[in-house]
Order: sequence, then structure tokens, then C-alpha cells
Amino acid sequence: MIVDIIVWLLIGLIAGWLASVVMKTNAQQGVLADIVLGIIGAVVGGYLLSFLDLPGASGLSLYSILVAVLGAIVVIAVGRMLYRAFNNA
Repeated sequence: MIVDIIVWLLIGLIAGWLASVVMKTNAQQGVLADIVLGIIGAVVGGYLLSFLDLPGASGLSLYSILVAVLGAIVVIAVGRMLYRAFNNA
């Protein structure tokens, strides 16, 4: 149980940080935001893959990190679109 939580936090940190570097938001957020973004990204990435009928990811692996990074990039992109939509209204 505790090991699973540590794995989720580790994947979240790595995935959130990689996504923030790719999307150039790394300077705007800290470690906690990276972890949260990575965990949310893992959920979103898993959902997107299941929607595309591709296998999901579990455990600590390169594939699970890539799924989480993909999801986190989607979350950042959607967040940017919503931010722009509400600030231009």
C-alpha cells in the first residue's frame, strides 16, 4: 500500500516535470504541482489510451511514465485553452 503510493508520487513527479519542461511551464510551478499534474496526467493518459483501445499502464515502467507525460501534456494544453478563453471573454 505505501509502496504503491510512493510509486504514484514518483511517476507523478517524473511525468509532471517532463510535461512541464515540454510545455515550457516548468518555471511557473513547483515540485508539488509537478506531482499533482503527473498523477492527473496518468489518469487522463490512461483514459485516452483506453478510448483508443490501447493497453493501459501500471506500475513503475517507462511505458507508464510516457502515458502519464502524454496525459499531463493534454492537461496543460486544455488548461491553457481554458485560461485564454476565460481571459479573452
